[in-house]
Amino acid sequence: MGRFTAFRFTADPSPSQVAVLVRHTGAARFAFNQCLALVKDALDAKHRGGSVVVPWSGFDLINAFNSWKVSAQAGRRLVVDSAGSAEITATGLSWRAQVCQQVCEEAAVDLGRALAAWADSRWGKRPGRRVGFPTFKRKSRTQPSFRIRCKTKAGRVSIRVGDPTAGTRSICLPRIGALRVREDTRRLRRMIRMGRAHTRYATVSCRSGRWTVTVTVEAADLHPARQHPPRPDADGSGWVGIDRGLTALVVAADTTGRQRLRVTDPPRPLRTALPRLRRLSRQVTSKRRGSRNRAEAVTRLARAHHRVAHVRRHFLHKVANQLVKTHDRLALEDLYTAGLLRNRRLAAAISDAGWAELARIIGYKQRWRGGQVIRAPRGYPSTRMCSACRIIGPALPLSVRVFRCDECGHTADRDVNAAVNLAVWAEQRHAQTRDPEARGPVTNASRGTGSGQRPSAGATSPDDGVTPPPRTPVTQGRPRRAVSHEPTDF
Repeated sequence: MGRFTAFRFTADPSPSQVAVLVRHTGAARFAFNQCLALVKDALDAKHRGGSVVVPWSGFDLINAFNSWKVSAQAGRRLVVDSAGSAEITATGLSWRAQVCQQVCEEAAVDLGRALAAWADSRWGKRPGRRVGFPTFKRKSRTQPSFRIRCKTKAGRVSIRVGDPTAGTRSICLPRIGALRVREDTRRLRRMIRMGRAHTRYATVSCRSGRWTVTVTVEAADLHPARQHPPRPDADGSGWVGIDRGLTALVVAADTTGRQRLRVTDPPRPLRTALPRLRRLSRQVTSKRRGSRNRAEAVTRLARAHHRVAHVRRHFLHKVANQLVKTHDRLALEDLYTAGLLRNRRLAAAISDAGWAELARIIGYKQRWRGGQVIRAPRGYPSTRMCSACRIIGPALPLSVRVFRCDECGHTADRDVNAAVNLAVWAEQRHAQTRDPEARGPVTNASRGTGSGQRPSAGATSPDDGVTPPPRTPVTQGRPRRAVSHEPTDF
């Protein structure tokens, strides 16, 4: 087994099953909040100078919650006998036998992961944005969901897909029973029957009034016929650069300048659904808070947003499949999407394009097929660099769609030129990394030293009205980057 994958199905539960699902989602939320309360109480006691062990990992949180749920703090009963003497008896949680206990255990595991992420982010071990300390889950703002692990008892698994007694389009879960699903489960059933997949856990969630069941399995590697043939280490060819933009969502080209793929007709679901979203948003604001009409209006608005996300994700999967099935080496640019979203004029279009999601999908699909995906560093001038003479020019405004080099006279499409530069960068990087004796540019040197080129002290921005310094070809090291106040790599 070499990869984890998930199968998502839309559930069609009966009214009685909906009540059971709601009870399980409430139990998961309660267990998460109670485990967080135990952690906070232990931290407060430790700060006061007591020798208290703080439950931090998922295993410790499970043990702490299991001990608490049967204690008198979770539930107690006052028993009075015939003689009039009263005795307090610990009963624990009265409803713990009505839900699957794995739901509470998985909620404790989720809290353990959140605490680990907060600690790693605090000490600088986690890249990206700063992660805050976990907070309590509110019923009105938390998406209802719970997770159940798959266990095997007497040769029978607890999570069964397409059970003969319930029908092929069904998923059986412990303590819940058989849930009918709308999609066909033939592919998953065949993988499980042939031993090419083992069920690990199932996640049930409700979004916009619709219940879904996601079955996560540990599957075998793809068939060798569907994988890319391995390349020798000395072979540095075959790289294809992918430029992501707004006018053309994806433009792929190789080092020779040949265009391999161009996607110019993305669905743009947010732009298409924007009039309807505005109308539904006005309906929500016109309803009284706390009323049933407002809750129904919120559900309609959430369904509209849910549809936008599904349309975008479906199209991105189609584009990613088309790329990874035909090319085994892909080079992308590491775009700072969070920073680009600060541009109020392009934020909606960038969000609608889904650049980060496309890169994520391409990454794991290419790994499944045995291919390679690398990312050029941020600030790499793929748009401003000439793909013929490798000279970096000034920043190009978004209205200029054709690249023209003033030095060699090379003319090419703006997006194709950027894709070729990414492919050439990947080929050069592969040639440097496969030879350990080839010394690369010095990265930890002080400013003004090292092999990489650096801008001169008198370099100014093209927007300042001052003539920029003369352009020089890039031979090695990190290319020069002209200062610009507008996005150019679209």
